[in-house]
Amino acid sequence: MKLSRRTKAIAAIASAASIAIIATGCSSPSDSGGGDGKVELTVATFNDFGYSDELLQEYMDENPNVTIVHNRAATSNDARANYFQKLGKEGLADIEAVEVDWFTEAMEYSDLLAEVPEDAKGRWLDWKEAAATDGEGRLVGFGTDVGPQGICYRSDLFAAAGLPTDRTEVAALLEGDWDNFFNVADQYKAATGKPFIDSANSVLQGIVNQLETAYEEPDGTAVATENADIQDAYNTVVERAVPISAYAGQWSDDWFASMANGEFAAMLCPGWMHGVISGSAPEVAGWDVADVFPGGGGNWGGSYLTVPADGKNVDEALKLADWLTAPEQQVKAFVNAGTFPSQAAAYEDEGLTAFTNEYFNDAPTGEIGINRAEAVTVATFKGPKFFQFHDALQNAVTRVFDGVEDQQTSWNTWVTEVGAF
Repeated sequence: MKLSRRTKAIAAIASAASIAIIATGCSSPSDSGGGDGKVELTVATFNDFGYSDELLQEYMDENPNVTIVHNRAATSNDARANYFQKLGKEGLADIEAVEVDWFTEAMEYSDLLAEVPEDAKGRWLDWKEAAATDGEGRLVGFGTDVGPQGICYRSDLFAAAGLPTDRTEVAALLEGDWDNFFNVADQYKAATGKPFIDSANSVLQGIVNQLETAYEEPDGTAVATENADIQDAYNTVVERAVPISAYAGQWSDDWFASMANGEFAAMLCPGWMHGVISGSAPEVAGWDVADVFPGGGGNWGGSYLTVPADGKNVDEALKLADWLTAPEQQVKAFVNAGTFPSQAAAYEDEGLTAFTNEYFNDAPTGEIGINRAEAVTVATFKGPKFFQFHDALQNAVTRVFDGVEDQQTSWNTWVTEVGAF
C-alpha cells in the first residue's frame, strides 16, 4: 500500500485546533443521550492521533445516533494542564487522550477513570496494557500508539553535504552509539555551516528513553539529581547536541516552518512524527526514513485514551474508545499520521507490513516501524513526576541553548527546582 502525497498533505498543527465533525442529517444531540436517542461524544487529543474526519465518520455511519466532536490541542503540555485541572470535576471530554510521559501521573487518579470493558482486554502489547492497569487490577486506559524511533532525514541536504542519501547507506552511516551520531552531525555542520538536527531537547528525550531508571525508582524514591545517567545525558546534550541543533525545543511556529525551509537535515523520528513532517512540509520532496537509531533502539511517545468516570456518556464513550483502538483502526491511524500500533494483531496486518509512504520516497515505514519496535530493549520507568522532572531538565537545556545560563549554573538551577517537586 502507498500513501498518496495528497492524503499526507495535512494541515500543520502549529497551534491549537478544534475540529468539529458533525454527522450529516443528524438533529442536535442531547449531551446525555436524551429521549431522541442522539448522543454527542467529545474526544480530546493533541498533536495528531490519525483520527481523520473520514475515520470518525466511519463510526458515525455505523452508529447514526452518535455525533463526534473532536477537539485537538497543539501539544501534550496543553492537554496535560487541562486534564489535571478538570479531572474529577466538570469540563473534560467524554474521551481524553493521555501521553505516556504523564500517564503514570494520571494513574494516581485511576479511581476517577472508567474501566476498559472485559472483552477489550488482552489486545495490547503486554507492557502497554500493564502500564494502564492499577493496583486493583483495573485496566483504565485504551492504548493507542507506541513510538519506536528511526531517523528521518533530508536526502537532498545530505547530498549537498557529501553524505550518502540511500536509506540503507544512511542507516549504515548512523549505526552505532550516540558518539557516532554526533560525529556525523559535526561532519554535516562543517560541510554546510548549518545545524544537523532540529532540536537539542529531542536528543535529550532520545537518550533518557534508553535508561531503565530516569528520575524515580518504582518504589517512589526520587533519584533525579543523584542519577549519574541523567547528569551524563544532560552534559552530553549540552556539549554535543546543542551545537548541532537548530532549536532547543519543538512545537514552535518557527520549528514547524523549518521542516520545509531546509534549516536542518535530520530528526529523531517515531512514527507519529511522519505526519507532522508531511503536514508541515507537503511540497518538500527530499524527506526519507532510515531504519536506524543511535544506541540501538528507543521508544518516544505513545498515548492512551481514557474515559472520565463522571462523564455524561460513559457507556457510549467506552464503545468509541474501544473502536478507535481496535487493530483495524490502529492501522488506519498509522496510514493517516504514522502513529504506530500498540496491538500485536496489527503487526500481522498487510496494511501495516506492506505499507510504503510516498511522501518519504516510498520508504517501507510499516516494516521499519516493526524493526524499530523490536530494537527497543528498555522500557524506561516513568513515575508520577516524570513529566515535571523531565520538563524542568528540558528547560535547563533551553537556558544553555539561549545563552541565559552556562552549563553548570543551569544544572544547579534544575537541582534547586526539582527539590521543590
